[in-house]
Amino acid sequence: MCNNMTWSPSHPILVSSKRRHRSKQSKVQIYRLSRKRCEEEDVKKDMELMNLKLYLENRSIIEENEKLRERANLLHQENLALMSELQNKFPHLDRFSTTLLVLLQNH
Repeated sequence: MCNNMTWSPSHPILVSSKRRHRSKQSKVQIYRLSRKRCEEEDVKKDMELMNLKLYLENRSIIEENEKLRERANLLHQENLALMSELQNKFPHLDRFSTTLLVLLQNH
């Protein structure tokens, strides 16, 4: 049998079996790394897509906000014009009384 064979770390059988083991381990590590890279790329693509969606939503909100601000400004100007008309119709009333008169007429 193999009684006369000495086992040492540099023995060819041991070395070759270690190489095979390392080779398989390396392949597994490479596979894991490539799988990890794919997952990281997927996560990166998902994040970019989410970022784009949020950017577009943000732009839409900003545009809507600008429209509402313009509308509020027009309503404010209209309110000032109407208040001026009321003060011209009733010069003896002050601004508070004019506002009160408007509120009473609406109810």
